[in-house]
Amino acid sequence: MQEIMEFVHNHLILSLGWVVLLVLVIVTTFKGLFSKVKMISRGEATHLINKENAVVVDVRGRDDFRRGHISGALQVSSDEIKKGNFTELEKYKSQPIIVVCATGQSAGDAAAQLNAAGFEKVSVLKDGISGWSSENLPLVRGK
Repeated sequence: MQEIMEFVHNHLILSLGWVVLLVLVIVTTFKGLFSKVKMISRGEATHLINKENAVVVDVRGRDDFRRGHISGALQVSSDEIKKGNFTELEKYKSQPIIVVCATGQSAGDAAAQLNAAGFEKVSVLKDGISGWSSENLPLVRGK
């Protein structure tokens, strides 16, 4: 114990950085465990789309959407979701919703807002469209 205290005293910034990182990992882990919005794999997404008629909501911009999107995806920008302007999605409230962005990072906020608006089963595609295309899964171009 004496050696640990001496190390902390000699390397205060390093020790504080380690404690901050540890707290962030714990908070992120618990947030993920108790969140109603789940991060799903590409395999889980294909299962939801094919077996449970999941609706894919692509929150990327219109140009990115046209360059390639999952078949049947609806393009609703994350700004529109933030404003609460997602009337075209209202009819899908009881169906599984998969929110997709470019890399899986920005879709979480949109998914949380959809969940707060009463959508029952909202998920985020892990690694987004980049992960989807890296596994050579089909993309629709244009539209």
